[in-house]
Order: sequence, then C-alpha cells, then structure tokens
Amino acid sequence: MSLFERYLTLWVALCIVAGVALGHLVPAPFRAIGGAEVAHVNIPVAVLIWLMIVPMLLKVDFGAIGKVGRHWRGIAVTLFINWAVKPFSMALLGWFFIGHLFRPWLPEGQVESYIAGLILLAAAPCTAMVFVWSNLTDGEPDFTLTQVAVNDTIMVFAFAPIVGLLLGLSAITVPWETLLLSVGLYIVVPVVLAQLVRSFVLGQGGPQGLSALLKRLQPISLAALLATLVLLFGFQGEQIIAQPLTIALLAVPILIQVYFNAGLAYLLNRLSGEAHCVAAPSALIGASNFFELAVAAAISIFGFSSGAALATVVGVLIEVPVMLTVVRIANASKRWYEAGDAVTRRA
Repeated sequence: MSLFERYLTLWVALCIVAGVALGHLVPAPFRAIGGAEVAHVNIPVAVLIWLMIVPMLLKVDFGAIGKVGRHWRGIAVTLFINWAVKPFSMALLGWFFIGHLFRPWLPEGQVESYIAGLILLAAAPCTAMVFVWSNLTDGEPDFTLTQVAVNDTIMVFAFAPIVGLLLGLSAITVPWETLLLSVGLYIVVPVVLAQLVRSFVLGQGGPQGLSALLKRLQPISLAALLATLVLLFGFQGEQIIAQPLTIALLAVPILIQVYFNAGLAYLLNRLSGEAHCVAAPSALIGASNFFELAVAAAISIFGFSSGAALATVVGVLIEVPVMLTVVRIANASKRWYEAGDAVTRRA
C-alpha cells in the first residue's frame, strides 16, 4: 500500500483546509472553473477525472473476462451484490435515515439531493482501490482482475439506467442528457482510451513497459485526485465545517451499507463453497465504491455546492478507514470461514 493510499483520509482532510482557504482568498477562479460546463457537465473536472482514473483503468485486462468460469460462484455473488443489492439497499437506507429519521436535523432544501448523492455513490462499484484491498487479504489476483473487468463492462451500460430509475423513485427530476454525457465522459471515454493505450504499450514494451508507464503515471493520477478534491472543497468546505452534524448523519447509511454488503457477500461465498482467497476480495468489491465517478457525476448533475456532491464527499472521507476494518475482519475470520461445510467439501 503506497504512502498516499495508506493516509488517504489525512490527504482528504488537508484538501478540505486548502479548498476552504483558497475559496475564501481567491473565489474568482473557483467561480470560473465551476462555470466551465457543457450540459451541466464540468469540463475541467472531466479532465481531472480522466487523469485520475485512466492510469487505474490501464491495469484492467478485459481479456480476463474469459476466465470468469474459474470462479463463477464468486463472480455471481459479487455481481448480485453490486447490481441487485447495493444501489437499491442504499436508496432504501437513504430514504429511511435521510428522508425520514434524520430529516428534522438536515437542511430541508437539500434532503432529496443528499439521497441522490448516496445513490450515485452506491451505483458505481470500485475499480481501482479494490486491487489494494484484495492484496491485503491475499486475494486471488485473477479473480479480482476478472471481477473488475466484468464490473467495468456492466457499468458502461447499467450505471445511467439504474441511477435514473432510483433518482426517479426518489422524486428527483433526472437530467438524462447530463447523466448520459457523464457516463460517456467518466466511463466510456476513459475505458476506451485506457484500453487503446494498454494495447499499444503492451505491443511495444510488453508487461514491463506497461509497469513502467503505470509508475510514471501514478503521481499524475494522485495529483489529479487531490486537485479535484481541492476544487470540490473550495465550494463545499464551508458547509462541511459549518455542518458537522450533517456529515455524521450522512455517514450512517454509508457505514451500514458497507458492512451489510460486505457481510452478505462474504456469507454467500461461504455458503457456495468458494475459497477464502475469492470470498475476501468479493466482499470488498461488493462493499467499496468508485467514489471518483460518484463525485464527478454528482458535480455534473447537481453542481459543486449541492447536497449530492457533499454526500459523495462523505463517502471519500470514510472509504479508506472503513475498508481497512473490512480487511481486518476478513483476515481475522479466515479460520472460521474455511471451517464451513461447503468450503470443506470443495477443498
């Protein structure tokens, strides 16, 4: 785990301070950047998102989809959690906690927007950090790579319809032009670009050439992530500082969803007889989110200063520490997992 990944929460905290300070001292550049939009999609943010996620997507080998049969049980469990459970369970949790239980303590005009941000967060499965989580649990690398490739393929086609459906159920007007353009900019274009670059580099320098390129691009990717966060906090920082209760309340459904989905995936893999090296990354993939996409989509659809953007930022704040606890639970329970009847029979 790199220094940046290990202390991601610290860097995010520093970005809050930097964003708030710059937003106060030099507000004009932030307003100019926020106004650089096409169909409500912020172009500077789109460029930063490309710089952020293309290096991560270069690691994805879509040829790995052909290996799906080797771990079909784990693949099936993770797909079930990612696409049939997580977005809908988050919509339900958001409706219950934010829309009803916590509503008296939240700004009335932002409640629906908060729910929308939570839905955007849950509808995008993790494609990058999951490689880190899998490695920390001694996960099967072929399974992790295959699952990421399958998820990315599905996300190209399923993200917009699922988000549109759930936002519609939440009584929010869906700006379909913006949503579809966001999918094109933040999923289709980066995926296609990454695969073209990957094929070219592998053809010229083989795996060693790709590894060398990834090392060179890693600092750019991290810098783009930090720059995106500084921009976001330039508009959201005051709300975060002024509304600590709102941040805490938004964290509740996110935390419940993470542990619920991770636990469900872990148990379903155990019941199906999958090995622990598949079940652990399956649980982690089922629980984590592609927060870069969620933040970008929230900004594009609802704006920098919206409740939706703030809700996705809360996901960024708690992603690393929460996922590390899931890693610890998976590692600590390995002996219990492998004592399961179905696992024992397949061993």
